[in-house]
Amino acid sequence: MRQNDNKPILLIGSLSVCLLAAYIGSLFTMPEIENWYAFINKPSFTPPNEVFSPVWTLLFIMMGVSLFLIISQKKKNKYTKQGLILFGCQLILNILWSFLFFGWHEILAALSELFSLWSILAATILVFWKINKAAAYLLIPYLAWLSFAFVLNFFIVLANR
Repeated sequence: MRQNDNKPILLIGSLSVCLLAAYIGSLFTMPEIENWYAFINKPSFTPPNEVFSPVWTLLFIMMGVSLFLIISQKKKNKYTKQGLILFGCQLILNILWSFLFFGWHEILAALSELFSLWSILAATILVFWKINKAAAYLLIPYLAWLSFAFVLNFFIVLANR
């Protein structure tokens, strides 16, 4: 089987890994949207609940395409393994944030963890840049959204002390 014959499988696999992470995170998030989250104090700039699902879905799809661009490279370089490890770590941290924030209602711990997630994603982008610039570009909207999420989480901590 030639390298190009594997590309559809690699793309489906990459998207599946990322969408599985999204699904796992949603298991902690969705039950709490109308319950706990509806009743905590939130800043005025909090987007409507209907915004989060499509934004996160798009971001996870972009993550999947980014991952695909890295794993489908014909020539691996010294950064490939490092980039894949960082990518995996940020996926795990993404799930962990949902667990901390929505599952355990530990908003301060979630804020701290979000800083770690942001840092690991920034490192992932820098490493991906050395492998495939398009893969790095695809993660920039995710980093921007995490920046907004950090500010939102910070103000939720302040409003619920």
